Amino acid sequence: MTELSEKGQAIAIGPRIVASGGFDLLYREGMALIEEVAAYLDGEGRGDSRILGREASFLYATESMRLTTRLMQLASWLLLQRAVNEGEITKENARSEKEKVKFSATPSERGGPGYAQLPAPLRDYIDKGDRLFDRVMQFDTLERGKLPELDIGVANGIADQLARLKAAFGRA
Repeated sequence: MTELSEKGQAIAIGPRIVASGGFDLLYREGMALIEEVAAYLDGEGRGDSRILGREASFLYATESMRLTTRLMQLASWLLLQRAVNEGEITKENARSEKEKVKFSATPSERGGPGYAQLPAPLRDYIDKGDRLFDRVMQFDTLERGKLPELDIGVANGIADQLARLKAAFGRA
């Protein structure tokens, strides 16, 4: 995502998007999710986990640990980006610190034996955490001045829609 400067050179607009209000919304949503998950795991989640069978109980412990780890990694990223946006640290310092935060891999497919037996709130929080992770990765890509990679299916869908518009409006 670039725009042309007065001299005709392309300039990155990704960092501008990250510094805009879109980040503030992402930050608030991320921090709210972290608080919700912590409250759930420390409260209702404890009770939910006690009534699970052995296999589901082990999976609950594993998934809740993965979720907590992922959310703490995301919190680190969000706090560093907020510090940059507020002028507390430089982009270079933030990038250096962000490199120290290695995001754990997101399983390509959730599920497996016992996953359906996990409490619905935990599964919902896992889904929300995965979506937050995807959004943070998109912001991180933009902040670095790179273009996000398009999913081939989405790109073809866009091309298809453009072809339909051209056909409808006289092949302009």
